[in-house]
Amino acid sequence: MDNTFPSLITSANSILILISDKPSFDQVAAALSLYLSLGDKKDASISSPKPMTVEFNKLVGVNKITQELGNKNLTILFKDYLAENIERVSADVEGSQFKLTVIPKPGLTYPQKEQVELSSSGFASDLTILVGGDSDSDFSSLNTEDLNGVKIVHIGIKQFSASPDKGIVSYTLPVSSLSELATILIKESSLTLDGDSATNLIAGIEEGSNNFTGEGVSADTFEVFAHLLRSGGVRTQKGGLKKEYPIGSIPGQDLKVPARNATQSVAGGEKAVVEQPPEETPINSAPKDWFEPKIYKGTSVS
Repeated sequence: MDNTFPSLITSANSILILISDKPSFDQVAAALSLYLSLGDKKDASISSPKPMTVEFNKLVGVNKITQELGNKNLTILFKDYLAENIERVSADVEGSQFKLTVIPKPGLTYPQKEQVELSSSGFASDLTILVGGDSDSDFSSLNTEDLNGVKIVHIGIKQFSASPDKGIVSYTLPVSSLSELATILIKESSLTLDGDSATNLIAGIEEGSNNFTGEGVSADTFEVFAHLLRSGGVRTQKGGLKKEYPIGSIPGQDLKVPARNATQSVAGGEKAVVEQPPEETPINSAPKDWFEPKIYKGTSVS
């Protein structure tokens, strides 16, 4: 059997992408872009054991990352509602619609809408892709029994350590970042690379390569980066241009002395800061005798 990454993608019907327990920005960008590229060809899902923090919010499609591992079954949980309050549950099919009715015991109230929590469970994918991490211990989700018998592969830029009994196949390439590797795999697998995925990968390469100064950066890195730009990717401004510069650092800039601040007592004993205009140096501030006529006396005798 051909175990190349493109062949595994082609033969899989459904794919789960797993993010490590402590992901970097580059890892999330790579995993999310790979997920988006599978969207129109495969039944794909992406999961992280931890919720995404604010630093990942600028990545397109970050809301698609769930904490649930499974996607096969629907679970309905009545949160903060005592099970003994329920007398019975009935299920009916009305036309083509399914209806579930919860009937409470006499005198008790039924579960409120805000107490109903929906989640997915059960695993239906036949290929799992681990993104990043140094070893299988970086993926706590691997401990679930749902992954028994599922083909597991790993992609990374460093050697991956895993227990032999897990049968994990690792694809590693010492490039600048996981996002660079993900771009290569997406291209080799003939997956869709749209502007959203390309934009995520651009941000991931810049972060993962420390703005092209890190290990693994090569001429190929810039070729991959150019490919992403041609695919509709956009570079995002992280900090913007600096708007304030030291006085006098820009040629032709007016030299202004910053205003002095003074405090002034107000009602209640508090003090308010009052801005004072800059002091102006009088033009005639030189000693007075500088402006008087000068008389020079000679001392030589002819």
